[in-house]
Amino acid sequence: MLDFLMENNQSDIFKYLILPLIIFFGRILDVTLGTFRIVMVAKGNKFYAPILGFFEVLIWILIIGSIMQNLDNWLNIIAYAAGFAAGNLVGLIIEERVAMGIVRVQIITKKPATELIQKLIEKKYGITHHEAEGANGNVNIIYSIINRKKLKDFVEIIRSFNPKAFYTVEDVKFVSNDVTYYFSLKRRIRKGK
Repeated sequence: MLDFLMENNQSDIFKYLILPLIIFFGRILDVTLGTFRIVMVAKGNKFYAPILGFFEVLIWILIIGSIMQNLDNWLNIIAYAAGFAAGNLVGLIIEERVAMGIVRVQIITKKPATELIQKLIEKKYGITHHEAEGANGNVNIIYSIINRKKLKDFVEIIRSFNPKAFYTVEDVKFVSNDVTYYFSLKRRIRKGK
């Protein structure tokens, strides 16, 4: 595809500006698709991962073909490397904003957790908690499985009640029921439905 453009546009502007820009932006797109493909594979999404992989490789082949035919133009190689770096950044930023999936949050706090637990329940987060013995004495441990899109709000609640609380966040590949299922079930039981 790029060969056709080059044959018809052998000007220096095309060779030293337009082609490197095409390579740069094509590489950003290719690597961004690769980032999403990896996320889809990690989350077990069998439908989107192969589609993303197809377009990722298609774009890569077109770009690498153009570079191989123009190895004398070092700007193409710089554009390829810069596109790879920028594509990683763009892919991670977009993936973070899309925030797909479910995460498990574990909170460990030495401070009494009664207020934090109440606030999380008020905000409709399902939690499990217990007291435990830590290396430096008694601690409270709280677990929750939440939609990743709600993680920022969840962490703000933790920090507002105990800025020194230790917490971890892990991706969850599969849950046996929808995360919101238990709250709707609990409301129905209270209402007698």
